[in-house]
Amino acid sequence: MGHREVIIKESVADSIAEIAWFIESKGLLATAERFTDALYDFFIKLADSRKTHAICREPERAMMGYKCIPYKKKYTVVFLESDDEIIICEFIASKNIHW
Repeated sequence: MGHREVIIKESVADSIAEIAWFIESKGLLATAERFTDALYDFFIKLADSRKTHAICREPERAMMGYKCIPYKKKYTVVFLESDDEIIICEFIASKNIHW
């Protein structure tokens, strides 16, 4: 199984940390840790070079060549894909995408 390098931008890591902090603030420390672990595992699964992903349906992101994939129906992962790497550019709530 061929893998590409996964590059996560700092803004994505900050978004994930904010969500994890919110979960922790509700007293769910283990849940926050499981959320981040599952998300980073999902990013690694994106690196499978046998798969290609669809371009975003939102016109602005599609014009820039971004590809989008939903994560647990609540979030959207926005990334750039090439033959040897995946650059994860945004991790946003799906309800914040308007078009």
